[in-house]
Amino acid sequence: MIFGGSGGGTSPISQIIYGLSTLLVIAIIARSLLSWFNMDPRSPLIQALNAVTEPILDPIRRIMPRLGMIDFSPLVAILLLQFISRGLIGFFG
Repeated sequence: MIFGGSGGGTSPISQIIYGLSTLLVIAIIARSLLSWFNMDPRSPLIQALNAVTEPILDPIRRIMPRLGMIDFSPLVAILLLQFISRGLIGFFG
């Protein structure tokens, strides 16, 4: 996993789950880091990151609003992705 682990289980399904969760975590981190800079929202990179991460982050933001200027939804999303992917990898082994 991103935060420790051996890279998923041995089955092909486990490897796919591991790869997808890793890509989503990287996309969330990239979006979070790029939000600190004044980037053009019409940029293809920004639009791609928003298209991939917004379906994950938006429901979390509805439940957990910002605390001042800090948005903790990316952190919560990464933790949830890790929890879900580890459970699925354990299930599919």
